Amino acid sequence: MQHADRGFGAMSARELARAGPTVYAGIRDTAGRNAPAVADAAAFAAEQGADLRTVELDVADQDSVDAAIARVVAEAGRLDVVVHNAGHMVLGPTEAFTPEQLASVYDTNVVSTQRVNRAALPHLRAQGHGLVLWVGSTSTRGGTPPYLAPYFAAKAAMDSLAVSYAAELARFGIDTSIVVPGSFTSGTNHFAHAGQAADAPVAAAYEERYAGLLDQVGARLAELAPPDADPTEVARTIVRVVDTPAGQRPFRVHVDPADDGAEVVNAVGDRVRTEFYRRIGLDDLLHVRA
Repeated sequence: MQHADRGFGAMSARELARAGPTVYAGIRDTAGRNAPAVADAAAFAAEQGADLRTVELDVADQDSVDAAIARVVAEAGRLDVVVHNAGHMVLGPTEAFTPEQLASVYDTNVVSTQRVNRAALPHLRAQGHGLVLWVGSTSTRGGTPPYLAPYFAAKAAMDSLAVSYAAELARFGIDTSIVVPGSFTSGTNHFAHAGQAADAPVAAAYEERYAGLLDQVGARLAELAPPDADPTEVARTIVRVVDTPAGQRPFRVHVDPADDGAEVVNAVGDRVRTEFYRRIGLDDLLHVRA
């Protein structure tokens, strides 16, 4: 079960379905603007002989989330994997974003995961197994270019939630894995669909001192990526994590062709977390028993 109308979500839903399991791709407004995405998913399923289904799911609406999870469980009889990959990027000087805009970015990238968890986790806890897979971002720990602060901050908040949830779900037999993509500037819609700051006068004041920086950020990130950088590798990594036996799944996996340094920093943070849990006698929370 995952939110998957485009980008990493659509790619991973297809790769997972191709690998064999029944996959529900959560898509909002399935009868309206995203009807083409529903049709594309159906065409893929027919062509590949894959069990890829779509379900109406608006992560900003708890009733919609509840209904989507209820439908999945009713139709499939179970829920084994939840993939958190809903996200929205914004570009611009931080000061020029209104508080309401920041709240909206947090809602999409962070609060949405809580809505899905509150609907899905009772089923996973009752059956005593499952996987919650979070699609994070190297921006939470690696190189952080300017003009992306609301998105970076939201992804960092989501990562913190994932880390805490990992320990709290372990004794229920529920695995946690965090897949951490780097800055794929082509092959996804992140930059093409990025939101802009609402306060035009403030944005203009920054443009006077940082002329052209808005365009440079994406261009410079693109220069870092090797020519063969393939965002589908994120989807393939998700499939590998899902296919790994329970209790043996990696806590964190990076897919970062630009190598912005997040893997180095995360390794230190995750090691400190492991050592601290051992110091306080809670090291059983670091892993789900196979």
